[in-house]
Amino acid sequence: MKRWLLWGILPFLFLPAIRAGKLVTDSINSSLLGASVKCSIYLPDGFHADNKQGYPVLYLLHGLYGDYMVWETRGQMSRVADLLMKSGEACKMVIVMPNAGGKDVVHVPNGYFDVEGWSYERFFFEELIPYIEQKYAIVADKSHRAISGLSMGGGGSVVYCQHHPEMFSSCYAMSAWLYTDQPDPKKAKGRFYYTCQSVYDHRPLYFLEQADDRQLQGLKTVKWMFDIGDDDHLLKHSCELYYAMKKKKMDVELRVRDGAHTWEYWHTALYDALPFVSRHFTR
Repeated sequence: MKRWLLWGILPFLFLPAIRAGKLVTDSINSSLLGASVKCSIYLPDGFHADNKQGYPVLYLLHGLYGDYMVWETRGQMSRVADLLMKSGEACKMVIVMPNAGGKDVVHVPNGYFDVEGWSYERFFFEELIPYIEQKYAIVADKSHRAISGLSMGGGGSVVYCQHHPEMFSSCYAMSAWLYTDQPDPKKAKGRFYYTCQSVYDHRPLYFLEQADDRQLQGLKTVKWMFDIGDDDHLLKHSCELYYAMKKKKMDVELRVRDGAHTWEYWHTALYDALPFVSRHFTR
């Protein structure tokens, strides 16, 4: 090895490790789903379950073909969170990544909505959130709760905020799956048919166009961000929803960066997502 290269590397060998948070796996026995649902949970440096002040929480949703571990294995979520929290760009928070399907989309239920044999939205609000907030010292209010996700999870995060704006301070939707044509039941492919049908039934643009004054006032209490690549095949739908929300005078931002529907893109999106939700938590 050249001497100049050795001297350049040596100082970094003695630096303290950046990683400080802890990643744990938990399981929730769901009576609504009739199954045990696994979650990856990031606990920030210094986390204490008996912290009387409590922690804000981000629910981070995976996409189709993903699972509760994919944000960590593919997105390096813990490394990003440690770096941003250590630098002060993001506040200390608990990050919850629940399972909502798997790689076998034909035989295994997938998605964040209630469909035949899969009451996931009810599970999320009636079982998951209460369990997490009781066990992990979460501040259980809108001001300290945020949601984000990629693709299927990005669409799920948007719909959850439309259905329950009183629950979330902000929504950061990455490469969101917001629309699909109504699937043909004659061409149905097992459980994937119900996943596609649920996306069609919960089109955020349609919800927005049908919203009454009370619903619109609720949507205006959420801070919204759409983050999507310029080569992403879903770009059109994020742009359409963004402009429709702007027309309704909602607090919404759109970020279009160089990239496509890839893990490279979603990994880098975390560097913006965690500071964004941190800014909208009540300190």
